[in-house]
Amino acid sequence: MNNEAGQAARQPVAAEANPIYEDARRDTVQEHDQNRITLAQTQAWDASSRTPVLFGFVIALLWLMVGTWLGDISSFKFDWPDLLVSEAYLTFGRLRPAHLNVMVYGWASNAMFAVALWIMPRLCHTRLHWQRVALAGIAIWNMGVFMGVLLLLLGTSDGLEWLEFDRYSADPMMVAGALLVGMSVWKTLLARKVHHLYVSVWYVSASFPWFVIIFTAGNLPLYQGVESAAVNWFYAHNALGLWLTTINLGLIYYLMPKILGRPVYSYWLSLIGFWGLALFYALNGMHHLIGGPMPSWMIATSITASILMVIPVVAVGINQHMTVVGRFGAMRYSPALTLLVLAAMAYTAVSLQGIMTALVNINRVTHFTHWTIAHSHLGLYMFVTFSLFGGIYYILPKILQREWPSAALIRAHILLIVAGMVLYVVALGIGGVLQGLSLLDASQSFQASVEAAKPWLLTRSVAAVIITLGHIVFFMHVMWLLLMKTEPGARPASPFHAIIPVLVEDRTVHEGKPS
Repeated sequence: MNNEAGQAARQPVAAEANPIYEDARRDTVQEHDQNRITLAQTQAWDASSRTPVLFGFVIALLWLMVGTWLGDISSFKFDWPDLLVSEAYLTFGRLRPAHLNVMVYGWASNAMFAVALWIMPRLCHTRLHWQRVALAGIAIWNMGVFMGVLLLLLGTSDGLEWLEFDRYSADPMMVAGALLVGMSVWKTLLARKVHHLYVSVWYVSASFPWFVIIFTAGNLPLYQGVESAAVNWFYAHNALGLWLTTINLGLIYYLMPKILGRPVYSYWLSLIGFWGLALFYALNGMHHLIGGPMPSWMIATSITASILMVIPVVAVGINQHMTVVGRFGAMRYSPALTLLVLAAMAYTAVSLQGIMTALVNINRVTHFTHWTIAHSHLGLYMFVTFSLFGGIYYILPKILQREWPSAALIRAHILLIVAGMVLYVVALGIGGVLQGLSLLDASQSFQASVEAAKPWLLTRSVAAVIITLGHIVFFMHVMWLLLMKTEPGARPASPFHAIIPVLVEDRTVHEGKPS
């Protein structure tokens, strides 16, 4: 058995009161060649990635706070249009793309770099190779993000959604940064000491070449008019499916079975999910251009590919649900598991929603409305950000060798972000449908569609404030964890004391593949 995340001892085990010492049981697994992976080895792999992982997470959290405030102000401008209009850099047309790019490239991508650099040594059973290259990559990437955001606020934009950063100054640095981090990931993969690759390795390692290809293609200054729109949505849709989705699915596939102490339900379903995503997702983006002056074959191909995405989505959904089924009670004792389960549910929901909205009759109502914003936040926040929050809750205590100081702050953070996002998605979903129906009614003026959405936009702003409070709580808690001092050799206490046993089902495993 050499897929670490899918292994479990064939005997009942109890969840321990201290997650740091869970690895003494869950990381000590027997491979098919009877070699044993010890806690000391796991800690050595974590130590090899400690510096770039911490760097990635800290930078990500700083960007999270910046992006949160940019998003809040953008939201408030729908309710109070005259808010902060004295300076050009405070106008909606600059703040909104700055918010989007900060959250995607500043917060999510940096956190994903850290996740990738932490997971690969563990699943490859070797230290992280080329740590300095990874560090340099993260630094160069953030120089590009900073340059791109600064230029956006100053009025320089490429004018393409998700590709607003200046292609001649910011984008080359981001490509170079992603390449350097990817080199560290792939060097670690090539130096692996295992033969069988767990599915998380597939997702994480494939993410980097995919991102470089689609980001470079999207930024080439070769396209105009209709061609530019097609390339824009080729990138924008694939940035979600072949970058943000892949690393986070790899994280969920790794941590969910590990926290539960049981194998992933089906190795083969996990591969169907991976290859289905690889084969079908790249063709989906054109459904954003239904009704535009695009060739019919291009739109039809995109709709067909969107429908075929039901195969990997259902495969992943069944696999993750069956891995957790019977163990949902463990969510009470693991904040990481709680967020990962919610993220997995959101992935299934947003994917099925995306398939549905690719259909012409539904797209006619929802497109160019606030429904699209609700849909994107269901994916970018309830899937991607929940997953990354869960990863941070699990990973930071491992690499810092100390526990989170406050259970109350963890509960407050999760309650605020879940409540805020449910309110956000529901409000904009309803408002978007009402707006779309009003726009399709020839007897109503455009102003009527604005009035139909207005109360739901105010609800969105209330939800944004709730989410912001959750981010402040999380940021303060992470800083507390990073700066707190513990006595050498002291056994840190877990903030979750009331742990009850979680039994692991006896299951035959052959070479890391659950039967």
